[in-house]
Amino acid sequence: MKLYTYFRSSAAYRVRIALNLKALDHEMVPVNLLKSEQQSDDYLNVNPQGLLPALETEKGMLGQSLAILEYLDEIHPQTPLLPNDPWQKAQVRSFAYAIACDIHPIDNLRVLKYLTGELNVTEEQKTAWYLHWIEIGFEKLEKQIGATDFCCGDTPSLADVCLVPQVFNALRFGLDMAQFPKINAIYQRCNSIQAFIDAAPENQLDAN
Repeated sequence: MKLYTYFRSSAAYRVRIALNLKALDHEMVPVNLLKSEQQSDDYLNVNPQGLLPALETEKGMLGQSLAILEYLDEIHPQTPLLPNDPWQKAQVRSFAYAIACDIHPIDNLRVLKYLTGELNVTEEQKTAWYLHWIEIGFEKLEKQIGATDFCCGDTPSLADVCLVPQVFNALRFGLDMAQFPKINAIYQRCNSIQAFIDAAPENQLDAN
């Protein structure tokens, strides 16, 4: 498999974690979002959506991180990201989708670039936008976490795979995680696991 990735892309970060948790061999192909390489003809021939990540498989190319994650979980069930029980599975998906579908889309790079580039908001206003929506989202998630080691149980799941990249980005924007002790504890716990460490942005080839 070949993963098209950018070291700070939250969505690509999710897939890197999953590939590592499942110990799947893969090749990394960096695509620089800051240089708009995702809109180049070469990349659009790979992934017409012009987004990261994209996973090249023996069956073809697959985009959208959640689709990739669930596909990997179905064909490589070792170290599952989703539990077998339908209710527990729905709970994990609910938590993960809150991040991937509600929080992340309005705080990602292309939205922030539009705010500063097209709408001429200041850097301070951009940061205020980011932190406003992150804090609202994290407040809701914090209340959903029970007395478990991870978001939805005692092993990492799809929920944790989505949470860790979002917390990483929030920290980059200066979010005080002390107000979210449960989320912060899970973030720290995940980052003691080698699969998460190896997937971290600072440990990617294109980080330098």
